[in-house]
Amino acid sequence: MEEPFRVQTGQYRPLNEESLATYLAAIPSVAVTLGGEPAAWRVKEVGDGNLNLVFIVEGPAGGVVVKQALPYLRLVGESWPLALERSYFESLALTEQARATPDLVPRLFATDRVGAAIVMEYLQPHIILRKALMQGRKLENLAEHLSTFLAESLFKTSDLYLPADRKKTLMQEFCGNIELCKITEDLVFTDPYRISAGNRWTSPQLDDTAAAFRADAPLKAEVQALKLKFLTNAEALVHGDLHTGSIMVTELETRAIDPEFAFFGPMGFDAGALIANLLIAAIAHGVHGQGELGDAYRTWILDQAELVWTGFTTKFRALWETEATGDAFTAELFADAAGRAALSEQQDRYMANLFADMLGFAGCKMIRRILGLAHVEDLESIADPDIRAVAEHKVLALGRRLILSRNAMTGFNDVLHAVEEIDI
Repeated sequence: MEEPFRVQTGQYRPLNEESLATYLAAIPSVAVTLGGEPAAWRVKEVGDGNLNLVFIVEGPAGGVVVKQALPYLRLVGESWPLALERSYFESLALTEQARATPDLVPRLFATDRVGAAIVMEYLQPHIILRKALMQGRKLENLAEHLSTFLAESLFKTSDLYLPADRKKTLMQEFCGNIELCKITEDLVFTDPYRISAGNRWTSPQLDDTAAAFRADAPLKAEVQALKLKFLTNAEALVHGDLHTGSIMVTELETRAIDPEFAFFGPMGFDAGALIANLLIAAIAHGVHGQGELGDAYRTWILDQAELVWTGFTTKFRALWETEATGDAFTAELFADAAGRAALSEQQDRYMANLFADMLGFAGCKMIRRILGLAHVEDLESIADPDIRAVAEHKVLALGRRLILSRNAMTGFNDVLHAVEEIDI
């Protein structure tokens, strides 16, 4: 795998449309990718996310994307300062993910640690998966690609695959991503269940519901148990923010982007975040869809959620059978028939625990998107607050159920059954 070019910037300066051409011309692979003379390159600032500056730069031969961290949370402003190092962790994550699934992440051309910038492949004509789902597009390879990304990226950064020294070295690097982990710890696991300045919801329709969640002691205890897993279970390098807004697609291709929240954590967190957002999309279509088309597409999304999970488990188990080169469950100890049988029992237990973790984290992600700071367009685009509140009530009910019942559910059919029950 080609390593990204290391830009040697003397000091941090926010990039702009005027300075970018000179900046990129010094990166050989980028200059070749763009082609022509720097003066002819077209630069456009397109950052519409929560955190960063994002530029698209196009030349006669092709294009690149430049992403630069700002020293604050863009969604909130300078009152919420953030460390610039998150750009470095994103570049590390993209590099490690490319080792496992090179065709499912964007190519990383260059990284600039001091300048807090990365230069990546310009994905075109890809669009954000969330928008594709809102448009009702059926993507033939979606579940296949997403399940592969989850299985390969998680297994190949775990102790099942990596020697312990290599994994510990990587963990040491990612332990520095403190501030973005803290954002998740607060916004996903804590703030929705207390009075917090950043919280918002559809009001007054959800006022009583929000208060009920803040008073729900059994739910809060389970959410904190999941938070403890998030804090302590360093199972694999997780993307950390794997939702339908962090995936770009065409009819045939899929790319996972924006892993700046990456750290070593529980595998179920990535799977749960992705499944949660697919379930939200399905509920939004069920409430807001157009007649039979809405119902049919809702069913298609639910099918994709199931295929993502079942595909992930099948591929993960296959990797465990064929590429168990790590220091956990040392393969030579299970070479005979009795060993294989004992290992299979352990694998069954491992996957059942992972399923329960996925459900719990999915529930947490669903609740935070209704009662917390950052919401999703699937629901926010429903202009009528009464109709939107109906969908949000369903999301909250399902999220709560997934958390509280996660250890009783044994397969994805239980999830689909729960979705049908909240839709009655």
